Amino acid sequence: MPLPLPADGPDSAAAWRRLVVSVLLTTIGGVGMWSVVVVLPAVQAEFGAARGAAALPYTLTMVGFAFGGVLMGRLADRFGIVAPLVLGGLCLVLGYGATALAGSLWQFALAHGLLIGMLGSAAAFGPLMADISLWFERRRGIAVSLCASGNYLAGTLWPPLVQRAIEAYGWRATQAGIGLFCVATMLPLALLMRRRPPQAAGAAAAGRPGGAALGLSPGLLQGLLVLAGLACCVAMAMPQVHIVAYCGDLGYGVARGAEMLSLMLGFGIVSRVASGFLADRIGGLATLLAGSVLQGVALLLYLIFDGLTSLYVISALFGLFQGGIVPAYAIIVRELFPAHEAGARVGIVIMATLFGMALGGWLSGVIFDLAGSYSAAFANGLLWNLLNVSITLWLVQRFAARRSLAAA
Repeated sequence: MPLPLPADGPDSAAAWRRLVVSVLLTTIGGVGMWSVVVVLPAVQAEFGAARGAAALPYTLTMVGFAFGGVLMGRLADRFGIVAPLVLGGLCLVLGYGATALAGSLWQFALAHGLLIGMLGSAAAFGPLMADISLWFERRRGIAVSLCASGNYLAGTLWPPLVQRAIEAYGWRATQAGIGLFCVATMLPLALLMRRRPPQAAGAAAAGRPGGAALGLSPGLLQGLLVLAGLACCVAMAMPQVHIVAYCGDLGYGVARGAEMLSLMLGFGIVSRVASGFLADRIGGLATLLAGSVLQGVALLLYLIFDGLTSLYVISALFGLFQGGIVPAYAIIVRELFPAHEAGARVGIVIMATLFGMALGGWLSGVIFDLAGSYSAAFANGLLWNLLNVSITLWLVQRFAARRSLAAA
């Protein structure tokens, strides 16, 4: 008969309540990644900017989000999760307030990149995944995946709300309202996260140097995870960034492409939850390998089929295959590195995945311009995905071999 769980220990009711709060925080704080896309047409029209210049706020937001994940992760490792959450909520209200008062596109872009991306929304993703991983042992995979799903929920809920608010009140009032909502909700929720992680959650790894289970130095293992994260997201960006334009080129219309993108994100939520259950059974490395292989299969299907019905089906499959990849990195870090390093190391890998998305989106466009079609861009994605699969397969085999040796 299993022993009862401690009231505030790993996998306890307190841990599950904390997970609910974490998902809420991820969904609210994730607004910074999605609202900027919706508000840009109105901002572009008011400032009379060209399309390329109008895309700058989004670019700076993503770059800021990437670096901010590392910064906020280190802050969480040192002072606990409440510190970055409080700072994030305050910076979101300041950032959105600054954009509402912006007198130029450059002011708008800088506020989005620094205050909203780097110091605001970044606090509500990687650091929260690292924190929740400290509260679970038997159900760590599903907990981390559910926490990460908040980002996709933000992408589902915020854009229509922001668009309606812009139509009713204008973009400046909407920006100010988003900031006030964030600070009014995130600060009270952050106070519910004051309890420190249970000691048992990190005891097993407390004195273990990262990579010991694989016989690798911490730096080498971190580097391999960064390279794998970069490669998998270069491949992931091809359909996510270009599916709308691809459908337009095929004559199906951009509206069809937008529907496929929505379908992809919706199945991505399903994938994140399912991959969490899988990770609890087979571990983070094996889950990452399975998702990466299946992502490659979906990219290959894009190369072979381009009918309208086929593209809907493949887009759903792509979302179902790739949604669990990014959370798997957080699970791997938690399994192979000391608990007190989780925030910073998860932030570094998440930064690599974001740079991979940025590089993949840009590189696919360049390849399309050179080749005149997206076939070469899909093939490029497959090659990057193969690099990710190769790294992950090597790590899985090394882990299995060392475990067998230890058992013998």
